[in-house]
Amino acid sequence: MPGMRDIKRKIGSVKNTQKITKAMKMVSAAKMRKAQDAMNSAKPYALKLTELVNNIGSRVSQDVHPFLEVREDINNIGVLVISSDRGLCGAFNNNIIKSFLNFSKNISDKNLKVIAVGKKIDEFAKKRRFNVIASYTSFAGRIRYEDAVEIGEKLSHMFIDGEIDELHIIYNEFRSIVFQSPKTFKVLPVSIEKSDIESSDYLYEPSPDLLIKEILPRFLNFNIFSALLESTAGEHGARMAAMDNATRNAGEFIKKLTLTYNKARQAAITKEILDIVNGAEALK
Repeated sequence: MPGMRDIKRKIGSVKNTQKITKAMKMVSAAKMRKAQDAMNSAKPYALKLTELVNNIGSRVSQDVHPFLEVREDINNIGVLVISSDRGLCGAFNNNIIKSFLNFSKNISDKNLKVIAVGKKIDEFAKKRRFNVIASYTSFAGRIRYEDAVEIGEKLSHMFIDGEIDELHIIYNEFRSIVFQSPKTFKVLPVSIEKSDIESSDYLYEPSPDLLIKEILPRFLNFNIFSALLESTAGEHGARMAAMDNATRNAGEFIKKLTLTYNKARQAAITKEILDIVNGAEALK
């Protein structure tokens, strides 16, 4: 059994760790609320934008904009993978990495082009020698629309210039505070769903062809922006849950160590009493 001094030192160390994990949990909770508010604020606009794209897109031909063009030969596939910059968030990054590996199984390394958002996926992809053509790792949890525009413009040029024939996004979808699930969906070419109200006709000013040219780049940027917001909210939620578990585990460990310390102290006291009794008996 370790000495009482060692046990006491270990209890102090675990208590300090518990204070840190508790503080990190509170910080993550505050950040998650902000990220969740931003995510919820963006959803109504995203829904209306999708509705508008489907409405106008069903009334124009595919050759109006390159984003609508479904190419016969799919050679190069781009994938935007979103992870966190830091760890200590449970299985958040591992789930993204697993989804990315499953996605890349049937695609040759030569034809797969990775756009990494977050240090964790960037480090993993480069370590495994995937073709990482762009990395974004400086957002620090503060997602701005301008960041999504920067990524969107690069991917837009790549798709139009024929460097990639499809674009997919892999990110953690925010389901609840304690549950995030990896999601993969195709962004380019844009899939147009037929409008439910086919009998209705609209007058557009300017023409549908001009409108769709203006809206589609914004549609791409906002899809990226929404994925970034959901991933950020999910990251803070996962870190909050992980730190809550760590705090509770530290509490349980402190109880066990305290019990061990008390047993060692009791044994030491018993030993001293026995030594005194034996000494007294020897003097008789």
